[in-house]
Amino acid sequence: MPVPHVRMYATATCPYCIRAEALLRSRGVDAIDKIRVDLEPGRRQTMIEESGRSTVPQIFIDGKHIGGCDDLVALDRAGGLMPLLAPAGA
Repeated sequence: MPVPHVRMYATATCPYCIRAEALLRSRGVDAIDKIRVDLEPGRRQTMIEESGRSTVPQIFIDGKHIGGCDDLVALDRAGGLMPLLAPAGA
């Protein structure tokens, strides 16, 4: 069963990025396609175009924009995160 693809635009020192990654890992996400906009500044414009936001983190699960850390935490608290992270067909 394929696992969901998680992509996160982030920087190395952003506490919200670190918190979001920790939450995702605590929910069983082993692989995060982390795009470091501090190392690849040109990718920030792509992030803005995809998300409509200029702050990090910006999190996508299977191409669906989740939002930033607060959005991810709210989704998890509402019980909506785990269904998105379940392997397809599970």
